[in-house]
Amino acid sequence: MIHRLLAVDDDALVRELVEATFSDRFDVRTAANGTEARHFMESHTPHIVLLDIHLPDADGRELLAEARALPKPPVVVMMTADSSIEGAVEAMHDGAFHYLTKPFDIDTLDSLVSRAAEMVSLRHENRRLQREVDSRWAADGIIGRAPAMQGIFDTIEMVADTTTTVLIQGETGTGKELIARAIHHAGAAENAPFIKVNCAAIPSNLLESELFGHEKGAFTGADRRVIGKFEMANGGTILLDEISEIEPALQAKLLRVLQERDFYRLGGSDIVKTRCRVIATTNRNLKREVEQNRFREDLFYRLNVVPLRVPPLRERSTDIPLLIDHFLQRYNEMTGKDVEFTEDVVGYLAELDWRGNIRELENCVERAVVMSRNNIISLSNILIPEEDSDTDDLPFQVGMTVREAERTLILRTLEHTEWNRTRAAEILEISVRTLR
Repeated sequence: MIHRLLAVDDDALVRELVEATFSDRFDVRTAANGTEARHFMESHTPHIVLLDIHLPDADGRELLAEARALPKPPVVVMMTADSSIEGAVEAMHDGAFHYLTKPFDIDTLDSLVSRAAEMVSLRHENRRLQREVDSRWAADGIIGRAPAMQGIFDTIEMVADTTTTVLIQGETGTGKELIARAIHHAGAAENAPFIKVNCAAIPSNLLESELFGHEKGAFTGADRRVIGKFEMANGGTILLDEISEIEPALQAKLLRVLQERDFYRLGGSDIVKTRCRVIATTNRNLKREVEQNRFREDLFYRLNVVPLRVPPLRERSTDIPLLIDHFLQRYNEMTGKDVEFTEDVVGYLAELDWRGNIRELENCVERAVVMSRNNIISLSNILIPEEDSDTDDLPFQVGMTVREAERTLILRTLEHTEWNRTRAAEILEISVRTLR
């Protein structure tokens, strides 16, 4: 790992000394003032910063605060003249690693920067070990040993410490949002915001305000300023779920945000800057949408910096037993039961074509746990949704008991209402309590 070192000083001799001393070990950049320093910190996020406390256009302690607010804060060493040591000591209380007094000799500079580099390496190693100890993928609900899933895990590792835009494509129910959250958790600072926007669920005339916010008086009913989701996500991650549903006019405005990292609130004249990772998901083939002129090509390439395709469950059937165990543990804990699937049931489920993917499999396991009369689920009592079934054509058969028919009717009604118990009770003309 090559550390990025930024030296911020209006003295050209100091900048030249830093370059000459460390350019063979570090990626060294220099800045003569606060403006240049801010530009570099926003675009490259240095690992180590040598920061003069007095700059022609900025207060070094203000820059220290800005550096500390970055998602991955650098190790900052303050540089000061003898007359301003007190300010440097105060800066250490504010989070600076140490300080150097001018003039300084090369050995002292080398020693302090080497210690700062060790601190950076230690932080990096701690993050890596913590990720392993926490079993991050399982904690985020992502289960998988199939090669396709291992490739996704490798990609998450590679993009974790960046703010690169990621496009996640896959069928409905494959777990795209879980992967987006895993990317965020792997790389974001502690307590960094994760903001999700469901682009398909918000009317197009309201989505712009939802994303960018608006000023008071921007439109009828705008009686106060509202902060948009991009502004809320500053320093963290914004997930644009079902990005393919955004109207073309709004696609153009979104393109500007990705290019410039700033925007205007509706009705506003002040530029609002945002520094957040953008992750977009879609269950459509976005390249095909571009070919059919339903999605902007330039926006597609801005989003498609790191593409991830989440495989459908039928392409990773070897993971189904792992997923069943995971869901069994979850719903056993929720219901206070100890339900198990027999081996023949697990084998049978692994051979099915799950059109609803992981979401459908989870529903099946939950239903089995909730409806089980004992703790063993076998092929004789597992309830599997029938392919292409019509909810008006219920499979009542001669020989079926009233209890079995009642159970089938209730389950089909719940499926029809997407497990909305209140609506299902209304259709069945029973109370919710009776339904439970």
